[in-house]
Amino acid sequence: MGNALFDCTGKVTMVTGGNGGLGLGFAMGCAKMGSDIAIWARNAEKSAAAKEQLLKAGAPRVEVYAVDVASEEQVIEGYKQLKADFGRLDCVFANSGRGPGAPSFLELNSEEWHDLLSVSLHGAFYTLREGARMMAERAEAGEPGGSLVQCGSLTIFQGLKGLSNYAAAKAGMAAVIRCMAVELGQYNIRCNTLAVGFTITEMIKAGGDEFVKHMEDFYAARTPIPRAGYIEDLEGMAAYLCSDASRYHTGDTITLDGGSVINPIYAM
Repeated sequence: MGNALFDCTGKVTMVTGGNGGLGLGFAMGCAKMGSDIAIWARNAEKSAAAKEQLLKAGAPRVEVYAVDVASEEQVIEGYKQLKADFGRLDCVFANSGRGPGAPSFLELNSEEWHDLLSVSLHGAFYTLREGARMMAERAEAGEPGGSLVQCGSLTIFQGLKGLSNYAAAKAGMAAVIRCMAVELGQYNIRCNTLAVGFTITEMIKAGGDEFVKHMEDFYAARTPIPRAGYIEDLEGMAAYLCSDASRYHTGDTITLDGGSVINPIYAM
């Protein structure tokens, strides 16, 4: 813990939706390398369980907060509380989101369109903007630096039925990240998108062992590294992006997908 190239000792990392799924993977990677962790999520029971896991993994301190990122006011207040508790912010993973709820573009109504964007696009914007403001304030006080990460998706690159609003949110924020990187570089704040491929999460496991096996086999047959992704696969990249090892890495969309996005559909 905290003794290697990806050392995160002394840093404070905030992860939205960090009490499960991909978010817990991001938090776990930083925790194992010595970062303090703040979790924003709405399920108190899951957050309490995640806190125990992260402390056991090596995080010196973990605090959990009930914050709905779709609310600009709650995001602003959440950062005020984080600053009061930790005194600083070094890394943000804007991970909160929800899956699509319409089976096709023709059946996508305006309520579903806007409801998803309220979390995955607007919520990510509020989260990253307020995190950037806190980091820029610290830079102006003489301590520049920080890492802002958007949890992206392979829908940034691929067209998939029924995922129009989901793809719009992820691709839109990937474009925002590039603009942020140009503007915030003066503060040594780096901004990146981490586009994660198919990953076995609690939601997938809830479908039962047979469903999990089917999905594992499906992706193993189509991915250059022949398997599905697992939460543990996220930890190293998360620690890298939190640590000073990534201090010159900004404006990028990093894929973490076993190579699936580069594998042509007609590959023999």
